[in-house]
Amino acid sequence: MVFVTAFSVRNAFRSLLFGAIGCGVVWLGGSIVHAAQAAEDRTAQQAAERKAYADKTRTAYKYISPGSAEAVYGSGKLSLPGNAAMEGDDFVQPGAFPTAQYCGHCHQEAFHQWRQALHSNSFRTPFYRTSVNLLLKEKGIEFARHCDSCHNPIAVLSGSLTPGASGNRSFDSDGLTCSVCHSIQKVDSKLGNGSYTMAVPAVLVDEQGKRIPGMVPDSEILAHLDRHDKAVMQPIYRSPEFCSACHKANLPVMLNDYKWIRAFSAYDDWQGSKYSKQNPLVFYTADYTTCQGCHMRREATALPDPGAKNGMLASHRWPAGNTAVPFYYGFAEQLDKTTDFLKSGNFLNVDLFGLRVVNAGSGDAAHERAAPLIAPLGTLPFTIAARDTIETDVVIQSKFIGHSLIPEVRDLYEAWVAFTVTDTAGKIIYRSGFLRPDGTLDPGAHSFTNRPVDATGSFVDNHRVWAIHSVAYDNSIQSGRSTLVRYRFQLPSEVKGPIQIKAAVEYRHLRQSYLNHVLGADHPAYPVVEIASRTRTISIGPNAPAPALANDNPEWMRWNNLGISYLDQLQYAEAKEAFEKVVLLRPDYKDGYVNLGLDSIEWEKYGEARAPLEKALALAPHDARALYYLALVERRSRHSEAEIADLNEVVAQYPQARDPLRELGISYYQQHRVQEAVATFKRLQAVDPDDLAAHYNLAILYRRLGMKQEANRESAQYAMKWIDPAAPTYSLSYLRKHPEISNESVPWHVHTDAAAQAAPGEGGAR
Repeated sequence: MVFVTAFSVRNAFRSLLFGAIGCGVVWLGGSIVHAAQAAEDRTAQQAAERKAYADKTRTAYKYISPGSAEAVYGSGKLSLPGNAAMEGDDFVQPGAFPTAQYCGHCHQEAFHQWRQALHSNSFRTPFYRTSVNLLLKEKGIEFARHCDSCHNPIAVLSGSLTPGASGNRSFDSDGLTCSVCHSIQKVDSKLGNGSYTMAVPAVLVDEQGKRIPGMVPDSEILAHLDRHDKAVMQPIYRSPEFCSACHKANLPVMLNDYKWIRAFSAYDDWQGSKYSKQNPLVFYTADYTTCQGCHMRREATALPDPGAKNGMLASHRWPAGNTAVPFYYGFAEQLDKTTDFLKSGNFLNVDLFGLRVVNAGSGDAAHERAAPLIAPLGTLPFTIAARDTIETDVVIQSKFIGHSLIPEVRDLYEAWVAFTVTDTAGKIIYRSGFLRPDGTLDPGAHSFTNRPVDATGSFVDNHRVWAIHSVAYDNSIQSGRSTLVRYRFQLPSEVKGPIQIKAAVEYRHLRQSYLNHVLGADHPAYPVVEIASRTRTISIGPNAPAPALANDNPEWMRWNNLGISYLDQLQYAEAKEAFEKVVLLRPDYKDGYVNLGLDSIEWEKYGEARAPLEKALALAPHDARALYYLALVERRSRHSEAEIADLNEVVAQYPQARDPLRELGISYYQQHRVQEAVATFKRLQAVDPDDLAAHYNLAILYRRLGMKQEANRESAQYAMKWIDPAAPTYSLSYLRKHPEISNESVPWHVHTDAAAQAAPGEGGAR
């Protein structure tokens, strides 16, 4: 069979069209044929060719069975264990996708940006291919559909990922082409793993709005720009849900032969952040901002592009954190844009918040523990001397990031705190978080990464995600939250002049051991970017208050961020003290009182939570955040009507908020209001189908209602997604083997200079 390629169709039309487009006719074989009829005939021919291709592909295709999870994933899906789909649920020829070069003929700026961006290199890069090749070797090519539903959709939807498949794989070099993204018609933001449905690619629709498959001559597009726009643009492209199709992933049971595990979800992070305006429980508020609002900001064009408006085009670079790919390919422009994005100063705030000084020679552990916190630094006078031991509290705030730091594959990316103390000559007194001579990160550094482990308690290296059974620790900072990192060091006896303390958050895309795995040990050092930092100079002797810098947070916010950090580290008494400072400095700040109430609730002092929450509501009547926490207090006080009324008011204001929906469902359940409980948990599942409380309670409620099939489905979902009780033992086994980083699994820990003292000059500080 001879297939009509996209290029041959384009060239044939160019030879046939000679100006009659404006009249709606073309000359073909001596007869007059209406252009609409020609297009319809071509569409019918391509549909027949697609069917013939799909029929042939289907006969030799190896489908993956979902096994016991069929009720969840369905069966006979061509992309399992991914979720990619075509309209009609069938295969399509690779040649049906217009190439990026075809689109770039007119959209020169978008093509130029795309070629250097990660999307266009999503499959060919060795950093991806190395890990996916391990999957092919260990599990089989068909399991690569899990990864390639996002990294190489054309390979998945053309049926190329099956044993014995052959054919032209030239599409590999282009990854996510223009026609891939711009053919998507809908997404399911609840699934991820490529949870999109794509139409047969088209760059034009006919007069009835029907898609005309494949490439058409430029003249047709220019004559019908409105129909071109209808073919390649959908409102969903401007929504965060569009990004969720791939920037959300799980490890399904048919991939790991174990159980369902959430891998990452930048989309869920965003939905829980202040930028979505869907969650009342955030610590700070902000204007509504989508993924595209950060990663596709309009920028001035340097090349012609009809998609630009007033010389500005939505960025098709998608600047984020990937510095490795542009560095590998020598894309200097993309690397510069990415570096500038990371160094913009908008994302993090680093605060050298306070000191605890233990005077030399005290030798009193109790005195050391009771040393007062001198804070916030810059607002109080203090004195230090040679040989004093100093503990420094560093508060790092995720200020303007709509997802966690680090957001996705935390086992490969590296972000860490580089903490350095130097004397006037620049000699290092203490440091933590540095690259060693072999390029690896100091193992005692405070890093915003995780450590996935397998069933043997070993680190799952080289991104073998199908082997993950547990996570030993995860130090990522969620959007809008803060973390507290502590460092303790002793000043040398000979120190005379002032010392300089610097804390910085540094970032490298891909840790050294993975770079070595992919490229071998002999490769250039990959870029390290300083995202944010703060430096203070401290005199030996008296220190007077110092003026704040322009990018320092106001004092009340510094205390607030400290309190948030204490909350996450389960230090409730200290959090209370911090939040009391906030309301003292900002008595008009309702969230200061809400935070005090939240701290009491976390501390299980429900009685103490009522007064600050009611104070917050006096300042801001009907405030959803205060009402939510007050509802939890009412529950403990057995004020069920008030509890349900408060939660209903919160849900009315924030209908997609997960926590209020969950708690309202539980409230109805406890009051035996079965139908209302079922309806509420189903609403929760519409937002988050993975919520364990919804699965568990619905299984019980459905069984009580005699709905056995529904109850069994929810029970199966709960069993599949519930954490393996043995998982913590895998993590403990790993941490016992690696005491050098076991501190990172403990919420409250201190980085000390013991290693530096043991090996002076080696920089081995923890």
